Amino acid sequence: MDKVTDIGRDIGEYIRQQRNNAKISLRQLSRLAGVSNPYLSQIERGVRKPSAEILQQIAKGLRISAEALYVQAGILDVPTGGPVPDAIRADTGLTERQKQVLLDVYESFRRESTAAGNTDDPSDPPPPRAEPTAERPADIAGEE
Repeated sequence: MDKVTDIGRDIGEYIRQQRNNAKISLRQLSRLAGVSNPYLSQIERGVRKPSAEILQQIAKGLRISAEALYVQAGILDVPTGGPVPDAIRADTGLTERQKQVLLDVYESFRRESTAAGNTDDPSDPPPPRAEPTAERPADIAGEE
């Protein structure tokens, strides 16, 4: 039970920190997020643990990723990094649901490659193509 209390307090502190960084008042955030001022105050103080839906509304009000709040609240695991997942998460043209689907597909391909024995890092650039030379004409220089 203490762990739940700690998570509630941690998420509240994180929300307060993000709100202060955004330089908006508790009242402004409650209006932007569509939650009551007293309820938001209770969340920030760790008295209440918000649902995923409320966290999403708060994230929208703060203009931050809902995923960041979900991780802080213990709803999601800490995301693994790398250039592809980071680019997907940073894309503002995608919804949170679309981002999650893309990340799931990407991770399934990575697991499949690992299981098949392909240990190359997929973020590594492809090997350079051979340049044509007198001994190696252009028609076969690009062949591997």
